[in-house]
Amino acid sequence: MIRRALILLALLLLPQSAFAEGGVASAADPRAAAAGQEILRKGGSAADAAMAMMLALTVVEPQSSGIGGGGFLVHHDGTSGMIETIDGREAAPASASPALFLGPEGRPLPFGQAFPGGKSVGVPGNIRLMALTHQKWGKLPWADLFQPAIRLAEEGAPVSRTLAATLVRLAPLWNDFPEARAIYHADGKPLPQGALLRNPALAALLRRIAAEGPDAFYTGQAAQAIVDAVAGASRNPTQLTAADLAAYRAKERPPVCGRYRRYKICGMGPPSSGATTVIQILGQLERFDMGKLGKDSPVAWHLIAESMQLAYADRDTYLGDTDFVAVPIAGLIDPAYIARRSKLISATRALAAYEPGTPPGSAPRTAAASGEVPSTTNFVAVDGDGDVVTMTSTVEGPFGSQLIANGMVLNNELTDFTFAPEKDGAPVANRVEAGKRPLSSMSPTIVYDEKDRPILALGSAGGRRIIMHVAKTLVGVLDFGLSAQDAIALPNIYFSRDAVLVEEGTPLAAMAPAMAKLGERVEPVGLGSKVNAVQWTGSGWTGAADPRSEGVALKE
Repeated sequence: MIRRALILLALLLLPQSAFAEGGVASAADPRAAAAGQEILRKGGSAADAAMAMMLALTVVEPQSSGIGGGGFLVHHDGTSGMIETIDGREAAPASASPALFLGPEGRPLPFGQAFPGGKSVGVPGNIRLMALTHQKWGKLPWADLFQPAIRLAEEGAPVSRTLAATLVRLAPLWNDFPEARAIYHADGKPLPQGALLRNPALAALLRRIAAEGPDAFYTGQAAQAIVDAVAGASRNPTQLTAADLAAYRAKERPPVCGRYRRYKICGMGPPSSGATTVIQILGQLERFDMGKLGKDSPVAWHLIAESMQLAYADRDTYLGDTDFVAVPIAGLIDPAYIARRSKLISATRALAAYEPGTPPGSAPRTAAASGEVPSTTNFVAVDGDGDVVTMTSTVEGPFGSQLIANGMVLNNELTDFTFAPEKDGAPVANRVEAGKRPLSSMSPTIVYDEKDRPILALGSAGGRRIIMHVAKTLVGVLDFGLSAQDAIALPNIYFSRDAVLVEEGTPLAAMAPAMAKLGERVEPVGLGSKVNAVQWTGSGWTGAADPRSEGVALKE
């Protein structure tokens, strides 16, 4: 057991990129990447490997994702060339109403009051997503996919640097959450980096689902544990019923694809805002020679900043769960509409304001941003048959709602809804409604060349910043000519109400004075990310992982 722990700890020191003629697995934690690698070596498909990574991350990266949360998956079939997507986003229980996050006076609650405890928990979707994924593309037996995660939970895995830091940060909050302390604290203190973390309750749950199938999660004892945790929470207790869990289904959604130069960009449709917003950002840049400007040009980054803010204005206005609200998907990515929006961008000056446009097929709406927290995870797999999978998975903020059921972290995904159901007298697209899935920025993406061959698959963590981490990486690869690894390492960029935010301590932060001359107010801040990718090089697949994270890519 000690030997296994040392091996797992050594994986943290592996190089962050790996080349392979066959399969590759890339994840934000080396133990998860190793789980994907193990499944590929057993003859599993890319889908099998991705699901094994999702389960392993439940154990080793509980602060970010897991089976107590949900996700979005994008799949390319290497034989048919078909791209398909699965929505495993969490859903609001039947008890939820538009007033869920309003205080006694009808005003939105502060986020810090809203997320801890039962009120924020949505019905988890990842196990139903896994079942549908395995049904469609799995090769190995269902139970085999659980074995790496079960070993990690039973035998123990060293606490990573990121997990240790998160435990210290959350320690004061956990006075109200003894179940979390029981797993992640020892002798009254948060587990330090390198300490062996065991989770026998989670191992038992995984064994049960492996043996009995997905219904073992959504019915019976496992479901009742979720119901009891939400109803019995010391903070914000509420009702999520056994009927809510039994009724949950993952959904196949149409992929959203658009053109950028000679490439096709495909991703997840609503309730994800990832694909539409990434396609808009790129499309609005297309009339500029980004390749000639290059990564060291303040003008290039100014253009990215302008396009970003215009696209997010549309995102915050029109996107939501299409089962509840009409979303003008085709209009948002319509080339003529994107070209009109692009004309608002100048290479020599910043816009004074970034207002939403009027895409074809849209109805009047009021912009209202959602409150996603920078967390989450992404993992990517490709197999020897050319199948490619990229999935973004989340429990929302660090340790989600802070509630534990059967050893797993329960999400706080409902705080991704816009708290105020109306703005300026009009209903908000992303307001809370029973059964609805909250808007997300998760952006699992696959890029195709002019012959419709997949050449890049990626995704990221980071809350609302996910879209920009992905868009920046795509500009780095498709315009600047960088490898996926080098493009991921490019400085991150985002925005606030008052400024363009650039990653501190980077060459981009040094460009702040030059960008200011173009009218941008620039503020260097910490902008971490966890991007994972696989890239076709012409002779094989290479994997990449964000140097800011502990992630790695491992060959088959």
